[in-house]
Amino acid sequence: MTDILLPSSVTTPTLHFSSRASQLHQKVQNSSVQPFFWTNRQKSWTPEQFSSIAKGLYSTVPNASHIPNGVIMGKLQGKVAVITGGATGIGRAAAKRFIEEGAIVFIFGRRQAELDAAVADLGPNARAVKGSISDLADLDRLYAAVKAERGTLDIVFANAGAGSPLPLGKITAEHIDETFDTNVKGTIFTVQKALPLMGKGGSIILTGSSAGTTGAPTMSVYSASKAAVRNLARTWAEDLKGTGIRVNVLSPGATATELAKAALGEEGQKVYAVMTPLQRMADPAEIGAAAAFLASDDSSFMTASELAVDGGLAQI
Repeated sequence: MTDILLPSSVTTPTLHFSSRASQLHQKVQNSSVQPFFWTNRQKSWTPEQFSSIAKGLYSTVPNASHIPNGVIMGKLQGKVAVITGGATGIGRAAAKRFIEEGAIVFIFGRRQAELDAAVADLGPNARAVKGSISDLADLDRLYAAVKAERGTLDIVFANAGAGSPLPLGKITAEHIDETFDTNVKGTIFTVQKALPLMGKGGSIILTGSSAGTTGAPTMSVYSASKAAVRNLARTWAEDLKGTGIRVNVLSPGATATELAKAALGEEGQKVYAVMTPLQRMADPAEIGAAAAFLASDDSSFMTASELAVDGGLAQI
């Protein structure tokens, strides 16, 4: 954050200052610097110049007149997002973070009770659509709802996925179909059906996995499906040249979602924790924060990339 020093005579919306700025301001007050100038290290502007610029900035923000003094705009302010698998776990944590950053979020999932609970918790900027990413008609309903209410779409977080252990020698055709229908086919159509609503500045985030890099015992089909997801981002970045739409993969390691904690128990969680250099599982909020980074302009020069948020599990 740039340290800004303002004289008391400047009337602008309330700004948040760093402690460093406060210290420097005190030094300026006790020095020979004229009080009618402020500085951002390199430039000196009059209060009138600053006020004009501030008004110009606020005039570009939709509904700026309704923004209370002191409020800092979120990184996703005014954006519209879809999050599949958004009712629980990583998806819900991402939805919470997106909304905190100013987005309107449509969460998509199969279980109505979980969707209702998520919307009640997330507040008025959350919407819910029931359906499965394996059902193309359900995806059509999702994007019809987005188009009807918002008209356009800025962010797609293709997060829904499935996986279960089955070792080589016991793998069935049904097991392969179930995993790939969700993780690969479902991801492909989640993104493809979103494209007509997206434009320049759009961000697509695919949920990968550390298993897609390292492999995991009994999880060969799941690991293969996540390796496929990684390659989709590489290929789609080429397909999307010239559109201004970015696509990246977010690959978590073991994450302490409610489902994972119930499935693993305390001992199982400890086993996964000691596998990482950080000696713990991820909090879903940490994965949600990484998703918000990929959704925002902070990652504007990233596409075809994989962001590993795995505590170092697949990195060493």
